Amino acid sequence: MAAPKKGRRSPGAQGRPGRALAVILIAIVALTGGMFLSGHTTPRLGIDLAGGTSFTLEAKNQPGRPNAINSGNMKTAVNIMERRVNGLGVSEAEVQTQGDRHIIVNIPKGTNAKQARDQVGTTAQLFFRQVTVAADGREAPDTGSGDSAKDKDAAKDKDAAKDKKKDAKDGGAKGGASKSPTPSPTATTQGRAVTDGLKAGAKPAAAKADPPSADDLTKQLAALDCTTAAARSAAAKKVANANPDVPVVACQSDGANKFILGPAKIRGTDVDDAESVFDPQNGGWIVQIDLTGKGGKKFADVTEDLAGQSPPQNRFAIVLDGQVISDPPEVNNPIPGGKAIISGGFTQGSADDLANVLSYGALPLSFDIVDETTVSAALGSQQLQAGLIAGAIGLALVVVYLVLYYRGLSLVAMASLAVSAILTYAIMVLLGPGIGFALNLPAVCGAIVAIGITADSFIVYFERIRDEIREGRSLRPAVERAWPRARRTILVSDFVSFLAAAVLFVVTVGKVQGFAFTLGLTTLLDVAVVFLFTKPLVTILARGKFFGGGHPWSGLDPARLGAKPPLRRRRGVPEPATADTKEA
Repeated sequence: MAAPKKGRRSPGAQGRPGRALAVILIAIVALTGGMFLSGHTTPRLGIDLAGGTSFTLEAKNQPGRPNAINSGNMKTAVNIMERRVNGLGVSEAEVQTQGDRHIIVNIPKGTNAKQARDQVGTTAQLFFRQVTVAADGREAPDTGSGDSAKDKDAAKDKDAAKDKKKDAKDGGAKGGASKSPTPSPTATTQGRAVTDGLKAGAKPAAAKADPPSADDLTKQLAALDCTTAAARSAAAKKVANANPDVPVVACQSDGANKFILGPAKIRGTDVDDAESVFDPQNGGWIVQIDLTGKGGKKFADVTEDLAGQSPPQNRFAIVLDGQVISDPPEVNNPIPGGKAIISGGFTQGSADDLANVLSYGALPLSFDIVDETTVSAALGSQQLQAGLIAGAIGLALVVVYLVLYYRGLSLVAMASLAVSAILTYAIMVLLGPGIGFALNLPAVCGAIVAIGITADSFIVYFERIRDEIREGRSLRPAVERAWPRARRTILVSDFVSFLAAAVLFVVTVGKVQGFAFTLGLTTLLDVAVVFLFTKPLVTILARGKFFGGGHPWSGLDPARLGAKPPLRRRRGVPEPATADTKEA
């Protein structure tokens, strides 16, 4: 076997440990610098540490659905609410059921509580309905209220009865036709438009639902009040609780118009995804909707029907939770492709909210917020203090053990722990504004558990080095021969820990996810620290006299380790320690 050329290094050796140390140093500087430049120097805390807001929502009975409040619908509502809250950039929010009809939502401090309240309580019942009649919503309703309205109606009926009696008495003698009250032109026009609209867009489902007559809808439209926000809210609740298969009267969200709308042609379940985008042509925000396969086909059929009708029957209204959210657009041509656009003077925030609600689906139940309280962080702070004390005690015991057992090598372990702590802290701080990560008590527990995982990696490597020294090798060859075996063990151990953390993160919710996330993050950092800091540092220290010469306080003294006599070798033949080391 030919001797290796001078200067040739084995595959297990690390020729330039300074480069690896430079990489980890650059990473530390970049992360800490980014932390200070972002203006965030402390982690974002969860509700148990910083406090927050708690909402209690109660499910309501819905007309025609006596058995809607059940465990399946409540579980679905919890999942949708949690996705909505996380869609706002909130992490570590708690959404859980309480009893048979209540849901508790806990939002950490620093979140827009009003926005979160609106998101979790919105049912997001989305319907596309054909417009049959449109009227000005800024005018006061024609009908009165209370006893005065009843008196007026009674007086009109009395006058009509007198006229009828008078006509019956002298109609034959005079030869004239009997007269009856002539309806106003508006009522006549509206009645005809409603009838035409129902005929144009009639579906078998609407007939099954026993829709109201055209006259009834005309009267409801005349009596509909859209002039105030309170009136529009009351009207929206009535529409939201109505059967989607029957015509309704509804207000536009800003009160500019009011409409008679036909049965729902497309529903929120036909929406696959929604996204808010800025439209440069109109200079405003819009919401783009992607429909499902069936929804896209229905949308194409509906727009084809509407395109052949005259105004206002060629318009369709987008109704969200009982209100028409934008000015109904006219349909002049069929719209295939399964895509739609909602516009209507959106701001970026309102467009984001609507897209968020539509993306994560409609709640299967309607809810009322029955309680809203502010959660104190006093109890969490006490638990955090107790946890930090326990962690400090555990860390101190680990350090004492390392010093007594590994002596000089304990400095390498403590330096590695310090590097890992700096990286973990900086990343947690930056993840707060980045992805909404919030540090809670389980996350702190995961960071404390990671101390043991990181220390275990150092111990594996140190013991491999000591085993090589016991075999009679000097420190520098021992460092390089021990690394491949230790590396394999460390990677397997960290892979198992990361896999457990990943599974725990996927199958759990709430605070337990914080524990899993922190455990997985620190496990990845352990690999980076061992490869880029611990191993290069040991390689450099092995070249020095204190460690390389086996000082009694270095932790690598051959005499204390019971080393065998040095292996004999012929002149010109390299020491076996420098031979190629093959991994299994």
